[in-house]
Amino acid sequence: MREITLDLGAVRLRALAWGPEHGRLAVLLHGFPDTAHTWRFLGPALADEGWRVIAPFTRGYAPSAVPPDGSVHVAALMDDAVAIHDRLDGGSDAVLIGHDWGAITANALAAHAENPFAAMVSLSVPPFTSLRTPAVLPVLPRQLRNSWYVLFNQLPALPERFAEPLIRRLWADWSPGYDAGEDLPAVLAAVADPAHRRAVIGYYRAMGRPVPRPPARYRRWAGAEMRPPITPTLYLHGDRDGCLDVRLAALAASELRQGSAFHRVAGAGHFLHLERPQEVSDRILKFLTAQ
Repeated sequence: MREITLDLGAVRLRALAWGPEHGRLAVLLHGFPDTAHTWRFLGPALADEGWRVIAPFTRGYAPSAVPPDGSVHVAALMDDAVAIHDRLDGGSDAVLIGHDWGAITANALAAHAENPFAAMVSLSVPPFTSLRTPAVLPVLPRQLRNSWYVLFNQLPALPERFAEPLIRRLWADWSPGYDAGEDLPAVLAAVADPAHRRAVIGYYRAMGRPVPRPPARYRRWAGAEMRPPITPTLYLHGDRDGCLDVRLAALAASELRQGSAFHRVAGAGHFLHLERPQEVSDRILKFLTAQ
C-alpha cells in the first residue's frame, strides 16, 4: 500500500493505492462513518489480480481537504469519482466500487448516461429507486427506526459535538459483534477538527435539504441518484445489516439491469467487506472478471 495525492481542481484528495501503475483501474469509495482504510482487504485482493486500485478519502474526510466550495452533495461526490477516472486515464474498462455513501455515489453514476465506468459494485445501500415501490411499505416502520441518525444529523451543532459517541454507536449497531478496534481510530482521526467534522455531517444535510443547490460545476450529475441504474452492477448486502433492512436489498434486485447480480452475504452486517472479506472479495472478483 502507498499513499498518493489527487489534485482534482475542485478538491485535493489523499488516497491509498495498491497494485501496478498501469493496471486496469478500480476506484474504491468508502462511506460514513468510515475511511479509505476500510478497503484494506479488497484493495490487496484486487491488486494481486493486476488491478490498479485507488481508494480516496472522500471530500471532507482528513487527510483529504474540505472542499473550498463547501459542496458535499451527491453530485459533487460523483464529479470527484469521474475526475479521478480522468486524472488517472481510467479508460473504458475501469470500475467503481462503493460502500454506504460510496455506494450511493456508484448507484447514481450507474444511472447516468455520462458515466465513464464500465461496471459498478455497490455494498450495503441499494439504488434509491427501490424505495418507490409499494412493496417497500412493510419495511418502512423498522427502517425509519434504524434511520434515526439521518434526522439527528440534520440538527445544527449537536451532531458535530457528539460525533465520537455517534460514530461508535453506529458501528456497534450496524455490524453487531464486529470488533471495530482497527477502524475507529482512523475514522475519529478523519473528523478530528471542526471543519472536517462539519463537512462529513454535511453529507446528510446536503441530501436532506433542497437548498443550497450544488454549485454549477456539479449540476449535470444532480438527480441521478433517484434514477434506476443502466450500468451492470453487482449489489452485495449483509443479512445482519443494522443500518439498512435486508428486505430493501431484495427489492433492489429488480432494479438492476441485465448483466447485474445481487447476493446476500450470510452472517455479515453493514460493514460486510470487513466482516466477510474473503467472500466479498471473491464475489467481486468473479463479477469483474465476467465483465
